Amino acid sequence: MRQEQRLIWLRVEAPAKPVVGAHCNGCGVCCAAEPCPVARVFLWQRRGACRALVWVEANLHYRCGMLMQPANYLPYLPYLPDSLHALIGRLIGRWIAVGTACDSDAEAIHTIPD
Repeated sequence: MRQEQRLIWLRVEAPAKPVVGAHCNGCGVCCAAEPCPVARVFLWQRRGACRALVWVEANLHYRCGMLMQPANYLPYLPYLPDSLHALIGRLIGRWIAVGTACDSDAEAIHTIPD
């Protein structure tokens, strides 16, 4: 069976994708390849690079904007009680498996355009 090939654009400074099972290093390949379940539910995004994928210049890696600034992506969040903000953050972190291993089987080929 032939796998689908897609072109994704990431910053050249981003770390190389780790092997499946290795610690996440913020390469951004998984989120640029397809939206995660959190993006599907909260951002209503079904395909393409996740809109919440954020480049962190200071650390030269990608992070989930839903974790960093959830109010930027969830317009109803500022209207919810503050006690729910932390709960939503913990739930999002759990749903995207923050702090666990790389689970993306996407193969990344790093090339620099001419």
